[in-house]
Amino acid sequence: MPHDHADHDHLSPSGHPYRKDQDAPLTHWQQMEIALRELLIDKGVTTAGEIQNQINAMDSRSPANGAAVVARAWTDPAFKAALLADASAATREMGFDIGPMNLIAVENTQAAHNMIVCTLCSCYPRNLLGLPPDWYKSRAYRARTVKEPRAVLAEFGVTLPDGMTVRVHDSTADMRYIVLPARPKGTEGMDADGLAALVTRDSMIGTGLPLAP
Repeated sequence: MPHDHADHDHLSPSGHPYRKDQDAPLTHWQQMEIALRELLIDKGVTTAGEIQNQINAMDSRSPANGAAVVARAWTDPAFKAALLADASAATREMGFDIGPMNLIAVENTQAAHNMIVCTLCSCYPRNLLGLPPDWYKSRAYRARTVKEPRAVLAEFGVTLPDGMTVRVHDSTADMRYIVLPARPKGTEGMDADGLAALVTRDSMIGTGLPLAP
């Protein structure tokens, strides 16, 4: 019987799975970005090092930033009041670069649960939560959250009491939201670092709850 080589079609000479090169012609927007970047460097407006530092700073953003904010609000009543009054100023005071956007913190209580969505695109507090998950950008989440928030929550495993109000907040390019989830029971003796470990990304979007201690 002839030898079947089909099994080897997807292996490289080293025996690893074969993947096609990602090389492809630059898109119009990629060419524009390169041209603008090189022009700014050539004119002395910025340097290659400064650009790389900004890229590194953006790559370092993660939900741990937001978790630190939430944990401090749980342990510091004065900071919590400041956060709910002006989240942009409060988070800047913690050293987070919020930029010019208006950040609003909305608090979950026994009477109300908050959810965040961007119905137009994927506006999101990346400075505090990192990159948005794919489902946050999906058309289904953007459309259904404003129409049937309880059904969406149930698909995330969150079932709320019938009498609890669900508030959906629509982000924009200039205005972003972060949910301040309710502090879990049984955490009275925990410090801020321990509490931050209980804060999930989804709990700050409103599609999840903090972890149990």
